Amino acid sequence: MRQLLSSYRRIALIGGVYSNYLALDATLADTRRRGAEAVFCLGDVGGFGPHPDRVFPLLRDAGVHCLQGNYDLSIAEGRTDCGCGYTDPRDNRFAHLSYAYTLGHTSTENRRWLGSLPPARRLALGPYRLLLVHGSPRQINEFLWESTTPNGLLEHFFRRYEADVLGVTHTGIKWRRALPSGRHAVNVGVIGRPENDGTSAVWYALLTADPDLVVEFVPVHYDHEALAREMEQEALPSEFAETIRTGWWTCCLESLPVKERARGRF
Repeated sequence: MRQLLSSYRRIALIGGVYSNYLALDATLADTRRRGAEAVFCLGDVGGFGPHPDRVFPLLRDAGVHCLQGNYDLSIAEGRTDCGCGYTDPRDNRFAHLSYAYTLGHTSTENRRWLGSLPPARRLALGPYRLLLVHGSPRQINEFLWESTTPNGLLEHFFRRYEADVLGVTHTGIKWRRALPSGRHAVNVGVIGRPENDGTSAVWYALLTADPDLVVEFVPVHYDHEALAREMEQEALPSEFAETIRTGWWTCCLESLPVKERARGRF
């Protein structure tokens, strides 16, 4: 997992693009306005949304530094499922519909590119050593929820992987925690779908070393109605378009812990 460190003062971290090229375009424009020196994507480029090949030119043209999520790994290798880690039959049915569509609409060139991505990235942000992964440092599809991730586990990751800041995304809901040791855990959220909060906005994280670490979660508004219409035109499940329009998750809810689920509508 060791890589050469690049040093920055302000960076943007985005997670879970989920083929939402309209939100990605709006997010990248926002990161430029806010002076981000570099943008890092923590994986899951495809899934859920329509026209998966449309996100790749945006990522490449903007020089986004990507790492591999479970979805990217499965698409690259042509696996039979997304490896999302769901256990509920209804969740897995929707995950399969999404995965089959994405696999069938991702070009060979882009699948090769996904296969070339690293599983983690290390960099320096001011005095902080950052480790960026998709799920957790030990498992690509591990769910690190705010309510169920103990400080002891985070401290273990920091010691084991020699980092001061850990960035993850897999759960799709943002949170951050400053530990008594001075280390920081940041779930950057996702830009591919809303956060189950009743709004259509998506979120990314802006990290600044000033010199203390400042973490800002930034909402992004985009043409979500256009995306919902494209989902319907591509015959993706109506539940997906409903989530984009309402901001409430309509499927893949059973993995949510009690506290996170209580914030939602379903």
